[in-house]
Amino acid sequence: MFKRMLSAFGVGGPSVDTVLDSSSARAGEVLRGRVSIQGGSKDVVVIDQVVLSLVTRVEVEHAGGEAGGIGEFHRVVVQRDVRVAANARLDIPFQLSLPWETPVTTVGDVHLPGVTVGVRTELVIKGAPDKGDLDPVAVRPLRSQDAVLEAFGELGATFRSADVEVGRIVGVPQELGFYQEIEFFPPPQFAGRLNQVELTFVASHRDLWVVLEADKRGGLFRAGGDSFGRFHMTHEDAERADWTSLLGEWLARTAERASHGNPAFGHQKHGHHGHRGSGMGGMMGAAAAGLVGGMILGDMMDGELFDGGEEE
Repeated sequence: MFKRMLSAFGVGGPSVDTVLDSSSARAGEVLRGRVSIQGGSKDVVVIDQVVLSLVTRVEVEHAGGEAGGIGEFHRVVVQRDVRVAANARLDIPFQLSLPWETPVTTVGDVHLPGVTVGVRTELVIKGAPDKGDLDPVAVRPLRSQDAVLEAFGELGATFRSADVEVGRIVGVPQELGFYQEIEFFPPPQFAGRLNQVELTFVASHRDLWVVLEADKRGGLFRAGGDSFGRFHMTHEDAERADWTSLLGEWLARTAERASHGNPAFGHQKHGHHGHRGSGMGGMMGAAAAGLVGGMILGDMMDGELFDGGEEE
């Protein structure tokens, strides 16, 4: 919940609370809550629109390097022409669906540093637009995604970093204009041949795409470079798949190619680049030691966000 005096109304104007029934959800689920507006000491005020949007912090590549900003990727007008009388209270209920490609922000009890998602409340008033404030949302992995993350932990990979990159992945049907990258240090047995492994999920209501990128170490007699892999399954199949074996085999083949200097294979990204057994809890333990449609790019701004498949 957050509460703030609206600058658009000035002294004596209404205040607003945006309250989420739950601040934790998975992609594909619905956030429910209410926008509560408390009238101030002034006469009736008319709000043209009460707007809720989902935003995330993104990284954008440009000629001089990378820049961070806030990208809006889902927007709903909750109510129009809202009249708020002096000292009156008005509650506006809402439902806000999380797109299937919403970035994961929380795994187990650990927040992924560098990734944030929030609900922004915006009151649109003629002559005095108010961009509102932000309420954070903890986005948990889908069960199918959890199965993949658990496998990384079981293989001995440790979390390195995470971010959200503006861009698209070739051959994967994305609705949003960004993708999330979760970077791992490779399991110890591959540490001499692989620098890092990047994991990207792209989900729909039925399917899960798991996109992998391994940064290969170069050497005196072999070239470095990246290798790519992709798995595509239904969520149901992904929940049952033996990801420890699938990922372990892919890593082994990739490391072998790195040892022999074979070229990168698979597809590429456009943008920044164009755990069973002990379970996620085990990964997070190692992690704590080691882990601890389209986006509206025009609505980005600088600053902090919050004060079974087939391998190719």
